Amino acid sequence: MSVTPGTVPWPADTAARYRAEGYWRGRPLGTLFAEAVTAAGPGRVALVDGGLRLTHRQLASRVDGAALRLLELGLRPGDRIVVQLSNCWEFAVLVLACFRLGVMPVMALPAHRRHELSHLVRQAAATAIAVPARARDCDHQATAAEVAGETGLVEHILVAGEEIRPGGVDLTALCAPAADPATAAARLDAMAPDSDSVALFLLSGGTTGLPKLIARTHDDYACGIAWSAAACDYDAGTVYLAVLPMSHNFTLGGPGVLGALLCGGTVVVAGSPAPEHVFAAIARDGVTVTSAVPAVAQRWLDHVAAGTAAPPRSLRLLQVGGARLADHVATRVRPVLGCELQQGYGMAEGLICFTRPGDPDDVVCHTQGRPVCPADELLVVGEDGNPVPAGEPGVLLTRGPYTPRGYYRAPGHNATAFTADGWFRTGDVVRLRPDGYLVVEGRDKDMINRGGEKISAEEVENFAYRVGAVRQAAAVAMPDPELGERVCLYVVPHPGGRVALADVVAAMEQAGVARFKRPERLVVVDSLPVTNIGKTDKKALRADIAARLAA
Repeated sequence: MSVTPGTVPWPADTAARYRAEGYWRGRPLGTLFAEAVTAAGPGRVALVDGGLRLTHRQLASRVDGAALRLLELGLRPGDRIVVQLSNCWEFAVLVLACFRLGVMPVMALPAHRRHELSHLVRQAAATAIAVPARARDCDHQATAAEVAGETGLVEHILVAGEEIRPGGVDLTALCAPAADPATAAARLDAMAPDSDSVALFLLSGGTTGLPKLIARTHDDYACGIAWSAAACDYDAGTVYLAVLPMSHNFTLGGPGVLGALLCGGTVVVAGSPAPEHVFAAIARDGVTVTSAVPAVAQRWLDHVAAGTAAPPRSLRLLQVGGARLADHVATRVRPVLGCELQQGYGMAEGLICFTRPGDPDDVVCHTQGRPVCPADELLVVGEDGNPVPAGEPGVLLTRGPYTPRGYYRAPGHNATAFTADGWFRTGDVVRLRPDGYLVVEGRDKDMINRGGEKISAEEVENFAYRVGAVRQAAAVAMPDPELGERVCLYVVPHPGGRVALADVVAAMEQAGVARFKRPERLVVVDSLPVTNIGKTDKKALRADIAARLAA
Protein backbone atom coordinates (compact mmCIF):
# COMPACT_ATOMS: atom_id res chain seq x y z
CA MET A 1 0.00 0.00 0.00
CA SER A 2 1.39 3.42 -1.00
CA VAL A 3 0.79 6.23 1.48
CA THR A 4 2.03 9.69 0.50
CA PRO A 5 3.25 11.58 3.59
CA GLY A 6 0.75 14.27 4.54
CA THR A 7 -2.29 12.33 3.29
CA VAL A 8 -4.90 10.54 5.38
CA PRO A 9 -5.41 6.94 4.21
CA TRP A 10 -8.66 5.02 4.31
CA PRO A 11 -8.79 2.46 7.14
CA ALA A 12 -7.27 -0.84 5.98
CA ASP A 13 -10.52 -2.79 6.33
CA THR A 14 -12.47 -0.14 4.40
CA ALA A 15 -9.87 -0.06 1.61
CA ALA A 16 -9.96 -3.86 1.41
CA ARG A 17 -13.74 -3.80 1.10
CA TYR A 18 -13.65 -1.22 -1.71
CA ARG A 19 -11.19 -3.41 -3.60
CA ALA A 20 -13.13 -6.61 -2.99
CA GLU A 21 -16.38 -5.00 -4.15
CA GLY A 22 -14.77 -3.65 -7.32
CA TYR A 23 -14.97 0.07 -6.56
CA TRP A 24 -11.17 0.29 -6.66
CA ARG A 25 -9.93 -1.52 -9.74
CA GLY A 26 -6.23 -1.58 -8.96
CA ARG A 27 -5.12 0.17 -12.16
CA PRO A 28 -3.76 3.73 -12.31
CA LEU A 29 -5.40 6.37 -14.46
CA GLY A 30 -2.63 6.34 -17.06
CA THR A 31 -3.09 2.61 -17.57
CA LEU A 32 -6.87 3.00 -17.81
CA PHE A 33 -6.31 5.64 -20.49
CA ALA A 34 -3.97 3.36 -22.44
CA GLU A 35 -6.56 0.57 -22.26
CA ALA A 36 -9.28 2.93 -23.49
CA VAL A 37 -7.10 3.91 -26.46
CA THR A 38 -6.73 0.27 -27.45
CA ALA A 39 -10.47 -0.31 -27.16
CA ALA A 40 -11.34 2.83 -29.15
CA GLY A 41 -9.73 1.64 -32.37
CA PRO A 42 -7.39 3.49 -34.74
CA GLY A 43 -9.58 6.16 -36.32
CA ARG A 44 -11.87 7.45 -33.58
CA VAL A 45 -11.36 11.13 -32.73
CA ALA A 46 -10.40 11.78 -29.10
CA LEU A 47 -9.62 15.50 -28.86
CA VAL A 48 -10.62 18.57 -30.87
CA ASP A 49 -9.20 22.05 -30.27
CA GLY A 50 -9.89 24.47 -33.11
CA GLY A 51 -8.25 23.04 -36.20
CA LEU A 52 -6.40 20.32 -34.30
CA ARG A 53 -8.08 16.89 -34.32
CA LEU A 54 -6.36 13.97 -32.64
CA THR A 55 -7.45 10.35 -32.74
CA HIS A 56 -7.12 8.30 -29.56
CA ARG A 57 -3.88 6.79 -30.82
CA GLN A 58 -2.46 10.17 -31.81
CA LEU A 59 -3.39 11.55 -28.40
CA ALA A 60 -1.75 8.57 -26.70
CA SER A 61 1.45 9.14 -28.68
CA ARG A 62 1.56 12.77 -27.55
CA VAL A 63 0.80 11.80 -23.95
CA ASP A 64 3.61 9.24 -23.85
CA GLY A 65 5.99 11.58 -25.64
CA ALA A 66 5.25 14.31 -23.09
CA ALA A 67 5.71 11.90 -20.19
CA LEU A 68 9.18 10.88 -21.37
CA ARG A 69 10.18 14.49 -22.00
CA LEU A 70 9.09 15.38 -18.45
CA LEU A 71 11.37 12.56 -17.33
CA GLU A 72 14.23 13.96 -19.43
CA LEU A 73 13.57 17.37 -17.90
CA GLY A 74 14.24 15.90 -14.47
CA LEU A 75 10.73 15.28 -13.11
CA ARG A 76 10.34 11.94 -11.35
CA PRO A 77 7.39 9.90 -10.10
CA GLY A 78 6.10 11.57 -6.95
CA ASP A 79 7.12 15.09 -8.05
CA ARG A 80 4.44 17.79 -8.23
CA ILE A 81 3.65 20.31 -10.94
CA VAL A 82 1.21 23.20 -10.55
CA VAL A 83 -0.95 23.29 -13.69
CA GLN A 84 -2.47 26.67 -14.46
CA LEU A 85 -3.54 26.53 -18.07
CA SER A 86 -6.44 27.93 -20.01
CA ASN A 87 -8.59 25.37 -21.80
CA CYS A 88 -6.34 23.93 -24.50
CA TRP A 89 -5.29 20.57 -25.91
CA GLU A 90 -1.95 20.84 -24.11
CA PHE A 91 -3.81 20.72 -20.78
CA ALA A 92 -5.23 17.28 -21.56
CA VAL A 93 -1.91 15.94 -22.87
CA LEU A 94 0.07 17.24 -19.89
CA VAL A 95 -2.32 15.92 -17.25
CA LEU A 96 -2.52 12.48 -18.85
CA ALA A 97 1.27 12.46 -19.20
CA CYS A 98 1.56 13.13 -15.49
CA PHE A 99 -0.77 10.21 -14.77
CA ARG A 100 1.34 7.93 -16.97
CA LEU A 101 4.58 8.98 -15.28
CA GLY A 102 3.36 9.26 -11.69
CA VAL A 103 3.96 13.01 -11.47
CA MET A 104 1.17 14.70 -9.50
CA PRO A 105 -0.54 17.73 -11.11
CA VAL A 106 -1.87 20.42 -8.75
CA MET A 107 -4.94 21.94 -10.37
CA ALA A 108 -4.67 25.72 -10.09
CA LEU A 109 -7.41 27.92 -11.52
CA PRO A 110 -6.82 30.19 -14.53
CA ALA A 111 -7.88 33.18 -12.40
CA HIS A 112 -5.26 32.55 -9.71
CA ARG A 113 -2.42 35.02 -9.36
CA ARG A 114 0.87 35.23 -7.44
CA HIS A 115 -0.78 35.07 -4.00
CA GLU A 116 -2.58 31.78 -4.65
CA LEU A 117 0.10 30.21 -6.85
CA SER A 118 2.86 30.77 -4.31
CA HIS A 119 0.72 29.10 -1.67
CA LEU A 120 0.05 26.09 -3.89
CA VAL A 121 3.73 25.69 -4.79
CA ARG A 122 4.74 25.79 -1.13
CA GLN A 123 1.96 23.53 0.10
CA ALA A 124 2.60 20.91 -2.57
CA ALA A 125 6.39 21.42 -2.70
CA ALA A 126 6.00 21.72 -6.48
CA THR A 127 9.14 21.77 -8.61
CA ALA A 128 7.43 22.84 -11.84
CA ILE A 129 4.59 25.06 -12.98
CA ALA A 130 2.71 25.12 -16.30
CA VAL A 131 1.17 28.38 -17.48
CA PRO A 132 -0.08 30.08 -20.63
CA ALA A 133 2.27 32.69 -22.04
CA ARG A 134 -0.41 35.32 -21.57
CA ALA A 135 -4.14 35.25 -21.00
CA ARG A 136 -6.27 38.37 -21.18
CA ASP A 137 -4.54 41.02 -19.09
CA CYS A 138 -2.16 38.70 -17.21
CA ASP A 139 1.46 37.98 -18.08
CA HIS A 140 1.50 34.45 -16.68
CA GLN A 141 5.16 33.88 -17.52
CA ALA A 142 6.14 36.87 -15.40
CA THR A 143 3.87 35.72 -12.57
CA ALA A 144 5.36 32.22 -12.69
CA ALA A 145 8.87 33.68 -12.56
CA GLU A 146 7.89 35.73 -9.49
CA VAL A 147 6.48 32.61 -7.84
CA ALA A 148 9.66 30.68 -8.62
CA GLY A 149 11.81 33.41 -7.12
CA GLU A 150 9.58 33.88 -4.08
CA THR A 151 9.31 30.19 -3.19
CA GLY A 152 12.74 28.92 -4.25
CA LEU A 153 11.12 25.61 -5.22
CA VAL A 154 10.17 25.87 -8.89
CA GLU A 155 12.87 24.56 -11.24
CA HIS A 156 10.90 24.47 -14.49
CA ILE A 157 8.33 26.84 -16.00
CA LEU A 158 6.38 25.19 -18.82
CA VAL A 159 4.73 27.69 -21.15
CA ALA A 160 1.90 27.17 -23.64
CA GLY A 161 1.83 29.76 -26.38
CA GLU A 162 4.16 31.99 -28.32
CA GLU A 163 6.98 34.31 -27.26
CA ILE A 164 8.40 31.97 -24.66
CA ARG A 165 11.06 33.76 -22.65
CA PRO A 166 14.56 32.46 -21.93
CA GLY A 167 14.46 29.73 -19.32
CA GLY A 168 10.90 28.69 -20.17
CA VAL A 169 10.06 25.26 -21.53
CA ASP A 170 7.95 25.14 -24.69
CA LEU A 171 4.94 23.09 -23.57
CA THR A 172 3.62 22.64 -27.11
CA ALA A 173 6.94 21.12 -28.19
CA LEU A 174 7.04 18.98 -25.06
CA CYS A 175 3.62 17.59 -26.07
CA ALA A 176 4.80 16.44 -29.52
CA PRO A 177 4.25 12.78 -30.48
CA ALA A 178 6.67 10.17 -29.18
CA ALA A 179 9.51 9.36 -31.58
CA ASP A 180 8.77 5.63 -31.19
CA PRO A 181 5.23 5.22 -29.80
CA ALA A 182 5.48 1.48 -29.12
CA THR A 183 8.76 1.78 -27.21
CA ALA A 184 7.51 4.79 -25.25
CA ALA A 185 4.30 2.98 -24.29
CA ALA A 186 6.18 -0.11 -23.16
CA ARG A 187 8.59 1.93 -21.05
CA LEU A 188 5.80 3.84 -19.33
CA ASP A 189 3.70 0.69 -18.81
CA ALA A 190 6.67 -0.81 -16.96
CA MET A 191 6.95 2.15 -14.59
CA ALA A 192 3.24 2.75 -13.96
CA PRO A 193 2.54 4.18 -10.48
CA ASP A 194 0.70 2.20 -7.82
CA SER A 195 -3.06 2.59 -8.10
CA ASP A 196 -3.35 3.62 -4.44
CA SER A 197 -0.79 6.42 -4.83
CA VAL A 198 -1.80 10.07 -5.24
CA ALA A 199 -2.78 10.88 -8.83
CA LEU A 200 -3.50 14.61 -8.50
CA PHE A 201 -4.30 17.40 -6.11
CA LEU A 202 -7.59 19.27 -6.40
CA LEU A 203 -8.39 22.47 -4.53
CA SER A 204 -10.94 22.98 -1.80
CA GLY A 205 -13.49 25.78 -1.95
CA GLY A 206 -13.19 26.22 1.80
CA THR A 207 -13.96 29.00 4.22
CA THR A 208 -10.60 29.51 5.90
CA GLY A 209 -8.62 31.52 3.36
CA LEU A 210 -6.27 29.99 0.80
CA PRO A 211 -7.37 26.69 -0.74
CA LYS A 212 -6.46 23.40 0.87
CA LEU A 213 -5.14 20.55 -1.25
CA ILE A 214 -7.24 17.44 -1.77
CA ALA A 215 -5.10 14.42 -2.57
CA ARG A 216 -6.98 12.09 -4.93
CA THR A 217 -5.57 8.63 -5.56
CA HIS A 218 -5.73 6.80 -8.87
CA ASP A 219 -8.14 4.28 -7.35
CA ASP A 220 -10.55 6.77 -5.84
CA TYR A 221 -10.55 9.27 -8.71
CA ALA A 222 -11.08 6.52 -11.28
CA CYS A 223 -13.99 5.26 -9.18
CA GLY A 224 -15.70 8.66 -9.18
CA ILE A 225 -15.16 9.08 -12.92
CA ALA A 226 -16.52 5.64 -13.78
CA TRP A 227 -19.66 5.89 -11.66
CA SER A 228 -20.46 9.46 -12.75
CA ALA A 229 -19.93 8.49 -16.40
CA ALA A 230 -22.42 5.64 -15.94
CA ALA A 231 -24.93 8.03 -14.33
CA CYS A 232 -24.62 10.33 -17.34
CA ASP A 233 -24.87 7.57 -19.98
CA TYR A 234 -21.39 8.27 -21.35
CA ASP A 235 -20.17 5.87 -24.04
CA ALA A 236 -17.96 5.83 -27.13
CA GLY A 237 -20.44 8.08 -28.93
CA THR A 238 -20.19 10.85 -26.31
CA VAL A 239 -18.86 14.17 -27.61
CA TYR A 240 -18.18 16.35 -24.57
CA LEU A 241 -17.67 20.11 -24.85
CA ALA A 242 -15.29 21.44 -22.16
CA VAL A 243 -16.54 24.97 -21.49
CA LEU A 244 -15.73 25.58 -17.82
CA PRO A 245 -12.06 25.59 -16.78
CA MET A 246 -10.67 22.10 -17.28
CA SER A 247 -8.92 22.31 -13.91
CA HIS A 248 -12.35 22.28 -12.19
CA ASN A 249 -13.29 18.84 -10.92
CA PHE A 250 -16.70 19.12 -12.62
CA THR A 251 -15.05 19.60 -16.03
CA LEU A 252 -12.05 17.35 -15.46
CA GLY A 253 -13.49 14.22 -13.88
CA GLY A 254 -17.13 14.67 -12.97
CA PRO A 255 -17.29 12.85 -15.48
CA GLY A 256 -16.09 15.56 -17.87
CA VAL A 257 -12.95 15.31 -19.96
CA LEU A 258 -11.55 12.16 -18.38
CA GLY A 259 -14.92 10.43 -18.35
CA ALA A 260 -15.36 10.98 -22.08
CA LEU A 261 -11.82 9.82 -22.93
CA LEU A 262 -11.96 6.73 -20.72
CA CYS A 263 -15.24 5.75 -22.43
CA GLY A 264 -13.63 6.07 -25.85
CA GLY A 265 -15.54 9.27 -26.61
CA THR A 266 -14.48 12.69 -27.85
CA VAL A 267 -13.56 15.91 -26.04
CA VAL A 268 -14.02 19.28 -27.76
CA VAL A 269 -12.16 22.18 -26.15
CA ALA A 270 -14.03 25.48 -25.89
CA GLY A 271 -12.08 28.67 -25.41
CA SER A 272 -15.04 30.71 -24.22
CA PRO A 273 -18.47 30.14 -22.62
CA ALA A 274 -19.98 32.89 -24.80
CA PRO A 275 -23.14 31.54 -26.46
CA GLU A 276 -22.03 32.32 -30.00
CA HIS A 277 -18.79 30.36 -29.53
CA VAL A 278 -20.45 27.45 -27.72
CA PHE A 279 -23.30 26.98 -30.20
CA ALA A 280 -20.90 27.17 -33.13
CA ALA A 281 -18.74 24.43 -31.56
CA ILE A 282 -21.79 22.27 -30.84
CA ALA A 283 -22.94 22.51 -34.46
CA ARG A 284 -19.47 22.05 -35.97
CA ASP A 285 -18.39 19.05 -33.90
CA GLY A 286 -21.69 17.32 -33.12
CA VAL A 287 -21.43 17.87 -29.35
CA THR A 288 -23.79 15.66 -27.34
CA VAL A 289 -23.00 16.72 -23.76
CA THR A 290 -21.67 19.81 -22.02
CA SER A 291 -21.57 21.17 -18.48
CA ALA A 292 -22.07 24.66 -17.11
CA VAL A 293 -22.64 26.65 -13.95
CA PRO A 294 -26.04 28.35 -13.58
CA ALA A 295 -24.84 31.78 -14.74
CA VAL A 296 -23.49 30.34 -17.98
CA ALA A 297 -26.57 28.18 -18.59
CA GLN A 298 -28.76 31.25 -18.10
CA ARG A 299 -26.82 33.12 -20.82
CA TRP A 300 -27.30 30.24 -23.24
CA LEU A 301 -31.03 30.08 -22.53
CA ASP A 302 -31.44 33.82 -23.03
CA HIS A 303 -29.43 33.67 -26.26
CA VAL A 304 -31.75 31.07 -27.79
CA ALA A 305 -34.94 32.57 -26.32
CA ALA A 306 -34.07 35.92 -27.92
CA GLY A 307 -33.99 34.27 -31.33
CA THR A 308 -30.28 34.91 -31.77
CA ALA A 309 -29.58 31.20 -32.31
CA ALA A 310 -31.53 28.02 -32.93
CA PRO A 311 -31.57 25.24 -30.30
CA PRO A 312 -28.47 23.05 -30.77
CA ARG A 313 -29.61 19.90 -32.58
CA SER A 314 -26.94 17.41 -31.50
CA LEU A 315 -26.95 18.34 -27.80
CA ARG A 316 -28.76 15.69 -25.76
CA LEU A 317 -27.66 16.63 -22.24
CA LEU A 318 -26.86 19.86 -20.41
CA GLN A 319 -25.28 19.26 -17.01
CA VAL A 320 -25.54 22.13 -14.53
CA GLY A 321 -23.66 22.24 -11.22
CA GLY A 322 -21.27 24.31 -9.13
CA ALA A 323 -24.21 26.14 -7.53
CA ARG A 324 -27.93 25.50 -7.26
CA LEU A 325 -29.88 26.18 -10.43
CA ALA A 326 -33.06 28.12 -9.68
CA ASP A 327 -36.16 26.02 -10.23
CA HIS A 328 -37.73 28.50 -12.65
CA VAL A 329 -34.58 28.45 -14.78
CA ALA A 330 -34.42 24.65 -14.69
CA THR A 331 -37.90 24.38 -16.15
CA ARG A 332 -36.81 26.40 -19.21
CA VAL A 333 -34.00 24.10 -20.35
CA ARG A 334 -35.94 21.45 -22.26
CA PRO A 335 -38.45 23.84 -23.91
CA VAL A 336 -35.78 26.36 -24.93
CA LEU A 337 -32.70 24.26 -25.71
CA GLY A 338 -34.46 21.06 -26.70
CA CYS A 339 -32.16 18.85 -24.61
CA GLU A 340 -32.36 17.11 -21.26
CA LEU A 341 -31.23 18.91 -18.12
CA GLN A 342 -29.07 17.00 -15.68
CA GLN A 343 -28.64 18.74 -12.35
CA GLY A 344 -25.54 17.94 -10.36
CA TYR A 345 -24.21 18.47 -6.88
CA GLY A 346 -20.73 17.58 -5.80
CA MET A 347 -17.38 18.71 -4.52
CA ALA A 348 -13.68 18.26 -5.17
CA GLU A 349 -13.58 16.42 -1.84
CA GLY A 350 -15.46 13.56 -3.46
CA LEU A 351 -19.22 13.04 -3.48
CA ILE A 352 -20.96 13.39 -6.87
CA CYS A 353 -24.74 13.48 -7.27
CA PHE A 354 -26.72 13.72 -10.50
CA THR A 355 -30.29 13.48 -11.64
CA ARG A 356 -30.51 10.76 -14.26
CA PRO A 357 -31.43 10.94 -17.94
CA GLY A 358 -35.07 9.95 -18.13
CA ASP A 359 -35.98 11.16 -14.63
CA PRO A 360 -39.38 12.90 -14.43
CA ASP A 361 -39.44 16.68 -14.70
CA ASP A 362 -40.27 17.22 -11.03
CA VAL A 363 -37.05 15.41 -10.08
CA VAL A 364 -34.88 17.05 -12.74
CA CYS A 365 -36.11 20.58 -12.11
CA HIS A 366 -36.46 20.53 -8.33
CA THR A 367 -33.60 18.35 -6.99
CA GLN A 368 -29.84 18.25 -7.33
CA GLY A 369 -29.63 14.51 -7.92
CA ARG A 370 -28.70 11.40 -5.98
CA PRO A 371 -25.28 9.81 -5.40
CA VAL A 372 -23.74 8.14 -8.44
CA CYS A 373 -22.19 5.23 -6.55
CA PRO A 374 -23.96 2.59 -4.41
CA ALA A 375 -21.16 2.83 -1.83
CA ASP A 376 -21.66 6.56 -1.27
CA GLU A 377 -22.94 7.16 2.26
CA LEU A 378 -25.02 10.19 3.29
CA LEU A 379 -25.91 11.46 6.75
CA VAL A 380 -27.97 14.62 7.38
CA VAL A 381 -27.53 16.06 10.87
CA GLY A 382 -28.80 18.97 12.93
CA GLU A 383 -26.86 21.52 14.95
CA ASP A 384 -26.43 18.96 17.73
CA GLY A 385 -24.73 16.54 15.36
CA ASN A 386 -27.57 14.02 15.50
CA PRO A 387 -29.51 12.80 12.45
CA VAL A 388 -32.55 14.91 11.57
CA PRO A 389 -35.97 13.38 10.79
CA ALA A 390 -36.41 12.21 7.19
CA GLY A 391 -37.09 15.10 4.83
CA GLU A 392 -35.95 17.77 7.30
CA PRO A 393 -33.07 20.15 6.41
CA GLY A 394 -29.71 19.57 8.00
CA VAL A 395 -25.98 19.62 7.30
CA LEU A 396 -24.78 16.90 4.94
CA LEU A 397 -22.01 14.50 5.94
CA THR A 398 -20.65 11.98 3.46
CA ARG A 399 -18.08 9.24 3.02
CA GLY A 400 -17.39 6.67 0.34
CA PRO A 401 -14.85 5.11 -2.04
CA TYR A 402 -13.94 8.39 -3.75
CA THR A 403 -14.28 10.78 -0.80
CA PRO A 404 -10.85 11.09 0.86
CA ARG A 405 -10.53 11.00 4.63
CA GLY A 406 -8.61 14.26 5.04
CA TYR A 407 -6.97 17.25 3.37
CA TYR A 408 -3.28 17.17 2.50
CA ARG A 409 -0.94 18.44 5.22
CA ALA A 410 -3.82 19.96 7.21
CA PRO A 411 -4.21 18.05 10.49
CA GLY A 412 -5.74 20.99 12.33
CA HIS A 413 -8.42 21.53 9.72
CA ASN A 414 -9.03 17.80 9.36
CA ALA A 415 -9.95 17.63 13.04
CA THR A 416 -12.98 19.84 12.36
CA ALA A 417 -13.79 18.94 8.74
CA PHE A 418 -13.91 15.17 9.33
CA THR A 419 -15.41 13.08 12.09
CA ALA A 420 -13.41 10.44 13.92
CA ASP A 421 -15.11 7.72 11.87
CA GLY A 422 -14.37 9.34 8.51
CA TRP A 423 -17.44 11.39 7.65
CA PHE A 424 -16.70 14.60 5.73
CA ARG A 425 -18.67 17.60 6.94
CA THR A 426 -19.67 19.29 3.69
CA GLY A 427 -21.14 22.39 5.34
CA ASP A 428 -24.04 22.27 2.88
CA VAL A 429 -27.61 22.30 4.16
CA VAL A 430 -29.75 19.76 2.31
CA ARG A 431 -32.99 17.82 2.48
CA LEU A 432 -32.85 14.12 1.67
CA ARG A 433 -36.04 12.96 -0.04
CA PRO A 434 -37.49 9.47 0.46
CA ASP A 435 -36.40 8.56 -3.09
CA GLY A 436 -32.75 9.33 -2.24
CA TYR A 437 -32.55 12.62 -4.13
CA LEU A 438 -31.04 15.70 -2.49
CA VAL A 439 -32.42 19.20 -2.43
CA VAL A 440 -29.72 21.76 -1.63
CA GLU A 441 -31.13 24.43 0.69
CA GLY A 442 -28.02 26.51 1.34
CA ARG A 443 -24.92 26.19 3.48
CA ASP A 444 -23.67 26.77 6.95
CA LYS A 445 -20.19 27.59 5.66
CA ASP A 446 -18.94 31.16 5.52
CA MET A 447 -18.40 31.03 1.79
CA ILE A 448 -19.50 32.98 -1.26
CA ASN A 449 -20.27 31.21 -4.53
CA ARG A 450 -19.63 33.63 -7.40
CA GLY A 451 -20.70 31.87 -10.57
CA GLY A 452 -19.30 28.57 -9.33
CA GLU A 453 -16.05 30.05 -7.95
CA LYS A 454 -15.92 29.59 -4.18
CA ILE A 455 -14.60 32.55 -2.18
CA SER A 456 -13.68 32.48 1.49
CA ALA A 457 -15.27 35.37 3.36
CA GLU A 458 -12.47 35.14 5.90
CA GLU A 459 -9.82 35.66 3.23
CA VAL A 460 -11.57 38.79 1.92
CA GLU A 461 -11.89 40.11 5.47
CA ASN A 462 -8.21 39.54 6.16
CA PHE A 463 -7.30 41.72 3.19
CA ALA A 464 -9.76 44.38 4.30
CA TYR A 465 -7.88 44.61 7.58
CA ARG A 466 -4.77 45.63 5.65
CA VAL A 467 -6.51 48.96 5.06
CA GLY A 468 -5.52 51.08 8.04
CA ALA A 469 -8.89 52.76 8.49
CA VAL A 470 -10.78 49.45 8.84
CA ARG A 471 -11.74 48.57 12.41
CA GLN A 472 -14.09 45.66 11.64
CA ALA A 473 -14.91 43.84 8.42
CA ALA A 474 -17.44 41.21 7.38
CA ALA A 475 -17.76 39.77 3.88
CA VAL A 476 -21.05 38.20 2.82
CA ALA A 477 -22.76 36.97 -0.30
CA MET A 478 -25.11 39.38 -1.99
CA PRO A 479 -27.63 37.98 -4.48
CA ASP A 480 -26.96 38.51 -8.16
CA PRO A 481 -29.24 37.50 -11.05
CA GLU A 482 -26.34 36.59 -13.34
CA LEU A 483 -23.72 34.96 -11.10
CA GLY A 484 -25.90 33.87 -8.22
CA GLU A 485 -23.78 35.69 -5.66
CA ARG A 486 -21.16 38.44 -5.53
CA VAL A 487 -18.99 39.64 -2.67
CA CYS A 488 -20.30 42.43 -0.48
CA LEU A 489 -18.04 43.82 2.24
CA TYR A 490 -19.36 45.53 5.37
CA VAL A 491 -16.83 47.66 7.25
CA VAL A 492 -16.77 49.64 10.46
CA PRO A 493 -14.09 52.36 10.17
CA HIS A 494 -11.90 53.52 13.01
CA PRO A 495 -13.16 56.82 14.52
CA GLY A 496 -12.51 59.55 11.99
CA GLY A 497 -11.43 57.05 9.34
CA ARG A 498 -12.79 56.75 5.83
CA VAL A 499 -12.83 53.57 3.77
CA ALA A 500 -13.58 53.21 0.06
CA LEU A 501 -14.05 50.06 -1.99
CA ALA A 502 -11.00 51.04 -4.04
CA ASP A 503 -8.84 50.86 -0.89
CA VAL A 504 -9.68 47.20 -0.31
CA VAL A 505 -9.37 46.32 -3.98
CA ALA A 506 -5.93 47.97 -4.07
CA ALA A 507 -4.78 45.93 -1.06
CA MET A 508 -5.86 42.72 -2.75
CA GLU A 509 -4.34 43.74 -6.07
CA GLN A 510 -1.02 44.55 -4.40
CA ALA A 511 -0.99 41.07 -2.83
CA GLY A 512 -1.58 39.43 -6.21
CA VAL A 513 -5.01 38.01 -5.36
CA ALA A 514 -7.29 36.52 -8.01
CA ARG A 515 -9.66 39.14 -9.37
CA PHE A 516 -12.85 37.11 -8.82
CA LYS A 517 -12.33 37.35 -5.05
CA ARG A 518 -12.54 41.14 -4.94
CA PRO A 519 -15.58 42.69 -3.22
CA GLU A 520 -17.92 44.45 -5.62
CA ARG A 521 -19.86 46.48 -3.09
CA LEU A 522 -18.83 48.18 0.14
CA VAL A 523 -21.26 49.08 2.89
CA VAL A 524 -19.95 51.33 5.67
CA VAL A 525 -21.80 50.92 8.98
CA ASP A 526 -21.39 52.14 12.54
CA SER A 527 -21.40 48.61 13.95
CA LEU A 528 -21.85 45.00 12.88
CA PRO A 529 -24.80 42.98 14.18
CA VAL A 530 -23.90 40.12 16.50
CA THR A 531 -25.56 36.89 17.55
CA ASN A 532 -26.50 36.09 21.13
CA ILE A 533 -23.06 34.56 21.65
CA GLY A 534 -21.25 37.63 20.32
CA LYS A 535 -20.32 36.46 16.81
CA THR A 536 -20.88 38.63 13.77
CA ASP A 537 -24.39 37.86 12.51
CA LYS A 538 -23.75 37.09 8.86
CA LYS A 539 -27.35 36.02 8.38
CA ALA A 540 -28.52 39.52 9.36
CA LEU A 541 -25.98 41.09 7.00
CA ARG A 542 -27.11 38.91 4.09
CA ALA A 543 -30.69 39.96 4.78
CA ASP A 544 -29.60 43.60 4.95
CA ILE A 545 -27.83 43.61 1.60
CA ALA A 546 -30.75 41.77 -0.01
CA ALA A 547 -33.10 44.46 1.30
CA ARG A 548 -30.80 47.24 0.07
CA LEU A 549 -30.68 45.72 -3.41
CA ALA A 550 -34.45 45.32 -3.50
CA ALA A 551 -35.14 48.88 -2.37
